[in-house]
Amino acid sequence: MRRLLPVACLALLLPLTATSAASASHGPGTCAKGGTLFCEDFQSLPVGGAASLKWGVDTKHGTLTVERGARGQKMLHVHTEGNGRAFLKVDDFAPPGNGFYGRLRLRVKAFPTAPDWAHYTLVEATGAGPEIVRPLGGQYVPTLGKDLWGVGADGGPTGDWTNWRESAPSRADVWQCVEWRMDPADNKISLWFDGVAKPDLTVSTRDHGGDNVDFVFPRFDTVKIGWQLYQPNPSPAAYDLWVDDIALSTARVGCA
Repeated sequence: MRRLLPVACLALLLPLTATSAASASHGPGTCAKGGTLFCEDFQSLPVGGAASLKWGVDTKHGTLTVERGARGQKMLHVHTEGNGRAFLKVDDFAPPGNGFYGRLRLRVKAFPTAPDWAHYTLVEATGAGPEIVRPLGGQYVPTLGKDLWGVGADGGPTGDWTNWRESAPSRADVWQCVEWRMDPADNKISLWFDGVAKPDLTVSTRDHGGDNVDFVFPRFDTVKIGWQLYQPNPSPAAYDLWVDDIALSTARVGCA
């Protein structure tokens, strides 16, 4: 079992039903604007099992399905069983200068309530270098009885960590727009939720949640977006989330 350190991203959140919110918060053809390193709004894909020449799939005990929302907007449904995984995988990704911004909209049906310290990842970036970087993930913190967002890493000198913050609760069954920035100048990760910066979640070369060594980005070449839970026999036993309007860019995209 993974052992995790218990240490302490844009549209407005709309007062609509969870099913219709994603459709109402943006119009079709989001990716038609161009100017991104990668963009997927799922509008050109058929409903059913998710597949594209632009990206790959990484699953184990999980599925990816393109679904149509109540107002006709398509989105990606991510489903996993137990501690499975299901990711849309952007390969051959080469951001200039090794820095980039990300943006997505998401709704997670429910977050884990067991076991203690259950850890989940929604965005993962890897490449040439040992660190597995997780700009968006979180952890169930039993001492607080809450699921909290946190930046994390694994596989490198800094160890296995999730730098969660009590000021950033993981909210279930609501649509949110999440942005993140990977800044190579100081190996810095910054996040925004619904347009609001979350400075508490920022990590950098020397200020992170791992061992007392420098946190250094790999040379990024892959970004995965979806869901993975690492501990066995979690509660709930299955996980569902919906993802839309994925964009990776050299500049902040926003959610307008």
